[in-house]
Amino acid sequence: MNHIIIENETIGQIRAKLLVEKNPSTCKAIWEALPLDLELSRWGEELYGPIPVEIEAENSQVECEVGDIGYWMNGNGFCIFFGKTPISSNEKPKAASPVNIFAKIIDSDPKIFNQFTTFQGKVKKGD
Repeated sequence: MNHIIIENETIGQIRAKLLVEKNPSTCKAIWEALPLDLELSRWGEELYGPIPVEIEAENSQVECEVGDIGYWMNGNGFCIFFGKTPISSNEKPKAASPVNIFAKIIDSDPKIFNQFTTFQGKVKKGD
């Protein structure tokens, strides 16, 4: 349980490192639910959408970093942060309400997601 892979035909595979030390329960719940289909909508430079997983708040936060992947408790949502959101006060993403950040995009520029107004793909187990 080290990495997840987000994929679709346009971008191929994007790896994200699981942040087990930060949010172990969230990582475990997501890992056990994989693979998942993703149908994400856009809000500023964030893609988000519901997944069939219910997780409690765990070290939740609203201030995020570019490349963070979070779980949004208010909508059972999978969130990919790749830049400013409509409520950001600087260049960093800010969630609409608290999220559990459970992974970080590695080996790729998170801005690759900027091309999507909606995103359809999968998230699956990596190595």
